[in-house]
Amino acid sequence: MTGFDWYMVIWGAAVLALAGGALAAYRLSWKRSVTYALIWACIFAAATLLFNALGG
Repeated sequence: MTGFDWYMVIWGAAVLALAGGALAAYRLSWKRSVTYALIWACIFAAATLLFNALGG
């Protein structure tokens, strides 16, 4: 890992903490939170697969 890679790891952890805090502010049940997380994961996976399939 280069020095720049550490910044990306720290930035990613900060983004996840921010997203987790925002989700916790809604005070949703765990079941609903997991459902939303899986939905967003599927959306990003589909977008990534579509982008790669189109030669991006």
